[in-house]
Amino acid sequence: MANNNEGCAIGIDLGTTYSCVAVWHEEHGRVEIIHNDQGNKITPSFVAFAKDERLIGDAAKNQAAINPENTVFDAKRLVGRKFSDPVVQKDIMSWPFKVIADMNDKPMISLKYKGREKHFCAEEISSMVLVKMREIAEAYLESPVKNVVITVPAYFNDSQRKATIDAGAIAGLDVLKITNEPIAAAIAYGLDKRTKCVKARNIFVFDLGGGTFDVSLVTIKDKVFEVKATGGDTHLGGEDFDNRMVYYFVEEIKRTKKLDIIGNPKALRRLRTACEKAKRTLSFASVTNVEVDALFKGVNFSSSITRAKFEEINMDLFYECMEIVEKCLSDGKIDKSRIDDVVLVGGSSRIPKVQQLLQDFFKGKELCKSINPDEAVAYGAAVQAALLSGSVKNVPNLVLIDVAPLSLDNQKRVVIGVYEGERPRATDNHLLGSFTLSGLPPAAARGHPFEVCFDIDQNGILTVSAMDKSTGSKNEITITNDKGRFSAEQIKRLIKEAEAYRIDDEKFLRKAKVMNALDNCVYKMRNVLKKKEINLMLSSKENIKMYAAITNATKLLNEKYRQNEIDVLQHHLNELESMYEHIIGKSWYC
Repeated sequence: MANNNEGCAIGIDLGTTYSCVAVWHEEHGRVEIIHNDQGNKITPSFVAFAKDERLIGDAAKNQAAINPENTVFDAKRLVGRKFSDPVVQKDIMSWPFKVIADMNDKPMISLKYKGREKHFCAEEISSMVLVKMREIAEAYLESPVKNVVITVPAYFNDSQRKATIDAGAIAGLDVLKITNEPIAAAIAYGLDKRTKCVKARNIFVFDLGGGTFDVSLVTIKDKVFEVKATGGDTHLGGEDFDNRMVYYFVEEIKRTKKLDIIGNPKALRRLRTACEKAKRTLSFASVTNVEVDALFKGVNFSSSITRAKFEEINMDLFYECMEIVEKCLSDGKIDKSRIDDVVLVGGSSRIPKVQQLLQDFFKGKELCKSINPDEAVAYGAAVQAALLSGSVKNVPNLVLIDVAPLSLDNQKRVVIGVYEGERPRATDNHLLGSFTLSGLPPAAARGHPFEVCFDIDQNGILTVSAMDKSTGSKNEITITNDKGRFSAEQIKRLIKEAEAYRIDDEKFLRKAKVMNALDNCVYKMRNVLKKKEINLMLSSKENIKMYAAITNATKLLNEKYRQNEIDVLQHHLNELESMYEHIIGKSWYC
């Protein structure tokens, strides 16, 4: 593709387990889901630090079993949370990598890189995944990418949304908008069906991903997408189903093999990988095997699990999903009989029992599977990115009307506290911040009228203003939940560090290519020198020189000498290639 795509805005679905990137294809008037360097449309949200290199995506996940303590996944479950959060404490128990608290109770992931212990926050790990997605887009577009729309679960709170914006900034991206995953999926479905949609349609989006669950009731009419209600759980998804299966087999191993693998990260990672595969297989098979060779202490593990057993150990989680579905419809004040389409999004929506419960709830209504559940969110994000960029042609002119996913409450006092959540008592909810109206005349309890305005911007971030109606005294404050957030200086520093990691990665890849070329050249030289006619053709001096060069090159390729700089390796490569060309030339001449 030509460089006329410079300045393209992309859409990124930053998922808990997998991420996806898409762009509006101006020439063809449609969204293109972009393949990564492995040919896949989805990329694992994994980051790993090996001995001398950083790995992101497929490469990171593929080595997780041999390097579990330095392979990070589920970073999205830490974004915008405190270390002391009970949810975080529960997750830490199942992760092989170490998580510690900093001075502000911010969770920090502790990893080893180049012999040193490094601490990373969730935003930094997420930024690395975002950089990978940007690079995938840039390779396809053949031009730099700066502007992006990033999706988040509809039930992400203010802190989590701001943390996602920070991750984008650290990745060197300009975040045009943070958009909710269900409305992005609704856009994908609405555009897919736009030729068939004449009247207003009530769409129910059921988005069950790897780590989060969202539902939204969306009305589509005349290119207007209006969210009527939303609900969800930011800590419910495929990872939780995997965990149930892992611990089911951990207990079986205890019972049948008399082994406890719970404290062995490598064994748990290998078992988890087998369970993930089994879960996917059970979406189309009634039974599957779970086999791991030399799982622990040389013991092989082989077992099986039926779809019925998988459903049994996860049934309470499936019912939680259905309770959220019911509440969303109640919030939207609409009867389930008035839902026109039920749209499935997220990889875990493929689970047959989930589909059965959903279909039964909607009285046998056929579920919509016309859009790819792994790609729909990135698709909708790409459409919004194209609209917001303002320079892309042939983009459908859509109007998006969203709702605040969480209730906001305040106390009727001079000090106004702003809370976010659904608990009946204000103090049981998430405190966003507080501000004070000063200079007010004394008044009896409940006798002082206040007018409080809530303004939510396109990223779902809140600004609150308040006015004393009796005096006209007004105070206006943007709610900033900055505890644990980065300052502008910190973001600059993290961007600098991210750039240093990128330079390290490029240097490592260049060195790996030279070493690979040197290894191939040694192989070629050895083969050609084995030929009797070549040996007879070369002088004794030439033979000695060539074998000495091969020995030196082999030594450089040895693990103990890997610290050699790229120019040293390149010098020996050039020398060997010159010798090889000399041999071939002499052979041809003779």
